[in-house]
Amino acid sequence: MKLDGARVLVVGGAGFVGSNLVHRLLDREEADVVVVDNLLSAEAENLRQHERLTFVHASINDTLADVGHGFDAVFHLSTFHGNQSSMADPKADHENNLVTTLNICEHFVGSDRLQRLVYSSAGCTVAHKTHDTPVATSEDAPISAYHDSPYQISKIVGELYLNYYWAQHGLPAVKARFQNVYGPGEVLGAGQWRGSPATVWRNVTPTFVYRALKGMPLLLHNNGEVSRDFIFVDDIVEGLVRCATHGEAGSVYNLSSGVETTIRELAEAIAETIGGDVDLQVIPGRPWDRSGRRFGDPTKAREELGFEATADFSYGIRSTVEWTRANLDRIDAAIDRHRSRIEAFDAAV
Repeated sequence: MKLDGARVLVVGGAGFVGSNLVHRLLDREEADVVVVDNLLSAEAENLRQHERLTFVHASINDTLADVGHGFDAVFHLSTFHGNQSSMADPKADHENNLVTTLNICEHFVGSDRLQRLVYSSAGCTVAHKTHDTPVATSEDAPISAYHDSPYQISKIVGELYLNYYWAQHGLPAVKARFQNVYGPGEVLGAGQWRGSPATVWRNVTPTFVYRALKGMPLLLHNNGEVSRDFIFVDDIVEGLVRCATHGEAGSVYNLSSGVETTIRELAEAIAETIGGDVDLQVIPGRPWDRSGRRFGDPTKAREELGFEATADFSYGIRSTVEWTRANLDRIDAAIDRHRSRIEAFDAAV
């Protein structure tokens, strides 16, 4: 399918990845875009006003009947963000992740216009749980019956629902498994309080960049030997677009760099970019996180979508540092909204 001139629904489009995707759809694809976002983990100011953009501040669970069926493509990016937030409130994770996915599937079954429904899943749902030497996770990797968080459970069960609706009803769903996305536009503390300090310290890259700029220590679990697959936000947006335009309905694709990077290497790259003394502090590992080292295999996405992550890691870190430095006041304001709750949480534990 083509997105140029299409009518597109982006659920969760005010978030970090969602807003970057929306800007791409407006600027390069010239699509008409409807964004539905309840701002649970996002900020409306991430979206700029545009004549081809309609923003609906609501939960998609409550507004599907109003937005209707008249879309060529749907990007389902809404989520109850992150492992630790889901552990703090499993019911909210279920409502905002899994129920949302099921409602979207039910709503668009039988649509005579919809050509692709692209679902943001997570690479951690199938990654082998190991602190030893990992193997790149492929799309057909075994799915564990023992996950580390409700977030991981809801993401993989969301995939299973999409498989069912594709096999039984022909819903043209494509699953995109994200790795660790980073880059300009991620606001620490965005949205509402979600039960733990992970509301603020949500992803490692923006957290490390912010803390380094503020002269705060960077905390390295397990000596920083934990590893992830970091993919720049422009690349993840390109991957999402290609899932819609080239992805096979019913299939799943890793949107990954295919490069394993340790958290210590990430911290050192940020420190080098910022310059000066950055304090690296080693702390114990997170007891819930059994997938200490992991990265994705990009082969299938490269061969079937023509997608390959192209952003150089040093460029990505530099861009993230520059954006964060320019937006410190905005980030501080978002964090300050949660400061009293963070202090109460810390006092309780």
